Amino acid sequence: MTNDSKLRETICMLAKSMFDRGLTGGSSGNISARTSDGGLLVTPTGSCFGRLDPGRLSLFDATGAHIGGDKPTKEMPLHSAFYETRSTAGAVVHLHSCHSVALSMMEDVDADNFLPPLTPYAIMKLGKVKLLPVFLPGDPAMGDAVRGLAGKRSAVMLANHGPVVAGKDVEAACYAIEELEDTARLEMMTRSLPRRMMNAAQINDIVTKFQVEWDD
Repeated sequence: MTNDSKLRETICMLAKSMFDRGLTGGSSGNISARTSDGGLLVTPTGSCFGRLDPGRLSLFDATGAHIGGDKPTKEMPLHSAFYETRSTAGAVVHLHSCHSVALSMMEDVDADNFLPPLTPYAIMKLGKVKLLPVFLPGDPAMGDAVRGLAGKRSAVMLANHGPVVAGKDVEAACYAIEELEDTARLEMMTRSLPRRMMNAAQINDIVTKFQVEWDD
């Protein structure tokens, strides 16, 4: 199996795993990943994460031209913005995960640091998550908003829509976006209860020890 054939299988396997666990439903969500020659493999528009066909993934060459497979997701401007601004991005994942969307609807969330410091793992895998405004699905302005962050964030939350995460490869991006959803779920479960969050010193220790990008 060639590297790109393996990547196709990996994208479909991870997508189905997320679909089967209810992290995104219907025909929502999209994934892109760098190929060995600098191109991109992208999930097609209107496709279901539970039934992706590896042979029908959209294929782009290194110049950004669509050269094979089905028509790509309409969220390509969003994906492209991460690749253009983060040299370390090897994959981008976008979900419509329920708890993170619910949290994005809360009026008191911090737009500059969307996830509260509940566990070390979201900090380690995501850094600070930026909450972006509401956009129409597929609006190129979403890509402009990501470019406006100048590559300083690996993850954003589209208000009332869903999270988007860039990672070094497709596995890392999927694991990180799952951590984002898990943290949002914890927040929605506990936000009305007395609780003990991580303090500034503990956060700083994690950022330092694990060399986390922590944009101030």
